[in-house]
Amino acid sequence: MKKGFQRSDRVAEQVRRDLADLIRSELKDPRVGMISLTAVELTPDYAHAKVFFTTLDAEHLEDVQRGLKRASGFLRRELGRRIHIHTLPELHFIYDNSLERGSSLSQLIDKAAALSDQTPED
Repeated sequence: MKKGFQRSDRVAEQVRRDLADLIRSELKDPRVGMISLTAVELTPDYAHAKVFFTTLDAEHLEDVQRGLKRASGFLRRELGRRIHIHTLPELHFIYDNSLERGSSLSQLIDKAAALSDQTPED
């Protein structure tokens, strides 16, 4: 059973923080724009990292993903200068739509609550 934070959890969080800083301050690709990194999942051998992100510009999602994929080599190299681990993970960027799903579910709940308030009681 997992207790507390494992080393891999701490490394994943450090990768997320450093990548967010690199994207904000060093990345010059105009396609990427404003994104937010929500989570990083590392494989047990640290060979691969799934980097989950959200963006305010959802209609240009494909451009954002292409920009991130193109910049992944640069980001990996710069990450290697900041984090010293035995294997530097290959970065895989994945769009995280959980905020949109949560927002739509919240709207559905609000509509259901409004309808139940309008229903006359016996």
